[in-house]
Amino acid sequence: MAKKTYDLLFKLLLIGDSGVGKTSILFRFSDDAFTPTFISTIGIDFKIKTVELKGKKIKLQIWDTAGQERFHTITTSYYRGAMGILLVYDITNEKSFENIVKWLRNIDEHANEDVEKMILGNKCDMESKRAVSKEKGEAIAREHGVRFTETSARCNVNITEAFMELTSSILNKTTGKDPTEAPDRVTIDKRNDKSNNRCC
Repeated sequence: MAKKTYDLLFKLLLIGDSGVGKTSILFRFSDDAFTPTFISTIGIDFKIKTVELKGKKIKLQIWDTAGQERFHTITTSYYRGAMGILLVYDITNEKSFENIVKWLRNIDEHANEDVEKMILGNKCDMESKRAVSKEKGEAIAREHGVRFTETSARCNVNITEAFMELTSSILNKTTGKDPTEAPDRVTIDKRNDKSNNRCC
């Protein structure tokens, strides 16, 4: 039998409106690459990346979901078993920010109640086109008790940090548990960490 090359497997999801940069965030984290061409994700795509944290090799299975309405029936089934969810909006697109509340509702309806969540205000390199202030992002995160940071896939700002912070919070929950135990039975630590990361 092949030897397992990791200690833990975490399933993460990227959700948010179409065009906010979910795929770019995923590619920046997994391949350290950025492509300015926008190609809409059809349904679901995923990447695998193994990271080391607190002496553990953690295999991250990161699912990139389509933002368009017509794919929502496909994507809701992927919420099940997710241990961490990154909700992405585009700081230059107010509508994508307003829809964060809708995405949070989707999580409440379809995901495990103890899933770790983090809101990302993406494209913070486009300061001149900013439509959503950082304070607004921080306020909505506070209101819902989730982590928040601003990111830029183009400039590689806070991408790795966001994934590692989310992974760390999942690891903190699972520490002391049998890693083979079903991940949807772990308990949550409801701390509200406020990120002070400054953006580009």
